[in-house]
Amino acid sequence: MTDNSPQSYPQPISEAGTRVWRIAVPAPLEKLFDYLPASAAGNAAPGCRVRIPFGRGSRIGVIVDTAATSTFDPRRLRRVTEVLDDAPVLSDETLTLLLWCASYYHHAPGEVICGALPGLLRRGAPAHSGTPQRLRLTEAGRTATPPARAPRQAALMNALRGAANGLDANELDAAFGEDDWRRAARALEERGWLERLAGEDRANHETASGGLRLAEGPVLHEQQATAVEAILSTNGFQTLLLDGITGSGKTEVYFAAMEETLRAERQVLVLVPEIGLTPQLVARLGARFNCPLSILHSGLSDGERFAAWRRAANGIAPIVVGTRSAVFTPMPRLGLIIVDEEHDGSYKQQESLRYHARDVAVMRARRLGIPVVLGSATPSLESLHNCIRERYRRLVLTHRAGAAATPALRLIDLRADRPKDGLSGQLAAAIEAHIESDAQALLFLNRRGYAPTLLCESCGWVAACQRCDAHLTIHRARGLLRCHHCDARQRLPSTCPQCGAAGPAPIGLGTERIEESLRERFPGAEVLRIDRDSTRRRGSLEAMMERIREGRRQILLGTQMLAKGHHLPNVTLVGVLDADQGLFGVDYRAGERMGQLIVQVAGRAGRAERPGEVLIQTRCPDNPLLGALIAGDYHAFARTLLHERSQSGMPPFRSMAMLRAESVNRDAPANLLDAARELAASVAGEDVELLGPAPAPMERRAGRYRAQMLLLADRRDRLHALLAALTPRMDALAAAHRARWSLDVDPIDES
Repeated sequence: MTDNSPQSYPQPISEAGTRVWRIAVPAPLEKLFDYLPASAAGNAAPGCRVRIPFGRGSRIGVIVDTAATSTFDPRRLRRVTEVLDDAPVLSDETLTLLLWCASYYHHAPGEVICGALPGLLRRGAPAHSGTPQRLRLTEAGRTATPPARAPRQAALMNALRGAANGLDANELDAAFGEDDWRRAARALEERGWLERLAGEDRANHETASGGLRLAEGPVLHEQQATAVEAILSTNGFQTLLLDGITGSGKTEVYFAAMEETLRAERQVLVLVPEIGLTPQLVARLGARFNCPLSILHSGLSDGERFAAWRRAANGIAPIVVGTRSAVFTPMPRLGLIIVDEEHDGSYKQQESLRYHARDVAVMRARRLGIPVVLGSATPSLESLHNCIRERYRRLVLTHRAGAAATPALRLIDLRADRPKDGLSGQLAAAIEAHIESDAQALLFLNRRGYAPTLLCESCGWVAACQRCDAHLTIHRARGLLRCHHCDARQRLPSTCPQCGAAGPAPIGLGTERIEESLRERFPGAEVLRIDRDSTRRRGSLEAMMERIREGRRQILLGTQMLAKGHHLPNVTLVGVLDADQGLFGVDYRAGERMGQLIVQVAGRAGRAERPGEVLIQTRCPDNPLLGALIAGDYHAFARTLLHERSQSGMPPFRSMAMLRAESVNRDAPANLLDAARELAASVAGEDVELLGPAPAPMERRAGRYRAQMLLLADRRDRLHALLAALTPRMDALAAAHRARWSLDVDPIDES
């Protein structure tokens, strides 16, 4: 066992014909390890898993390369214990992409490569176990009338009617939630309306069905047709930014491009930012494309994830839909990548390998020589900057599809119209009017819980988290105080713990408190709150969205879960309760995020025939950024931010990395980063700027003190050269024994 470090030297192996296997091992070390082949290795190739002795135990690694010599004394090499695969589980293309990730993000290659495998494969499970069953309606089921008093059975029947090849547990979980469809399936099976197909039966059925069948899509308007033509006429690699206002029909552009890709017998990878957006997209894909789908996200069990991953890797699933980690899924015939809502911060992994799935998707497309489409109504400043520099091609959709009109936006000055329980008089009157017209109103507040602070008005005590520099949030429905950073919890006190006074007061507004007020003020309307707390149970979000799509006279209240991707045709009023949250944040990206959220949530209004109205409450009505958004010009808003970034020398005009350190000791993180700065300064040229170290905006989180240092450079290669010299030497610093460090390349969160 060894690495390929420059201190070692190449030596031939004494056994005739024996080669060295370079193996990725799941360990936090930025190197590969050299082993001798197993005694009965056969034709093991890169991408195959092996069991190896490692330290005093054993681990499962992946062969990355073979060589005739080792950079380490060959007499000390250990032998692979067992080869687990007859054929590679990771293709050459996937391995190359993962090695690029390890290099670009300066992360241990073994953790990157092994982490891309499904959990069952990481633990040594066979790579070719049985194919999971699929559910399909019988002849009787296809002609039966869904039972009126069993809505889940009816929903399951409707989903299966749109999938002649049937749906497996993975696809059904994504659409319905684990607790819902299984009971409905058993009931339908007892009626004789549903059958279960084994893998071989499914394959035979697909062959008999004549392969891919496509439902006819709507007629595209001129801008949509132009965008589709641009995507399909791409010869080789190109990044295309589909920049379309909300409701302009970006999804139909995706589908039209996907249709031609599938006809050419190529696969399509579709990335979405959050699990909540997966079911509705799966439902639309199932209605449009009669072919197997693979759904990949963190809500799946290990078995479901492995089955979906394998269908994609074997080429059985022409379409793969998933959240950020799906970007690493092996797909032998990949012909098109789509990244929906490309601006969304959820694409950035915030722990371990801190990769950005959008950027990895672009690199994967470049290596394969295929087009990648990035779609958004509010493109990131990075993507707009790449369009200006002509690295990306911008495709625009400026008109809403169908008869829908762009909603009118108006500011409400809270200094003149003082709110009661979060609602100004103008917004309350608008809600009443829209509800009376049998429509829906959507209110947006990106703060869950009842109130963000509990205060004793007698002595000034504030409920604070003991492990974080943060207040505890009141969750009154559950009688709890909770920290939204470390999830610490305690009972909601009835008296002040400090002075004993009765009834500490909630300060500020959260979605729970607004919900309580809405129920009192609008008794004739149904109030539905959608946030992380109200949708904890699996399938609850999907059930609630279905209720919304079928309802009238409803007030929808939610956080950013409601702000993006959802088509809500009955919503005619959108109210933004607090537009000022993002105007004064410590993060230089706060303004960009604020604008994107406002535009996204405003886009939920007036998506059908009825006109929409958007009211935005603010105490800063003269803010120029809000003025640009009200004028309906997101790009003027973005140009202002780009100018500010250019003047301040921040991304996307410079490349950035952030070195973080944390420890239970208050001084240890800063001490480590001070030493790291000295080390970096000794190898950095004048073209790399070092800022800090400084305490993190929230210095103490989950009981650990945190500090950070920024590294900025005009040229990306100069920054990476410094990081390549710095990171291998970090653990050797004396201060590294008292603090834990991590590196974030292209960070998007400074909290």
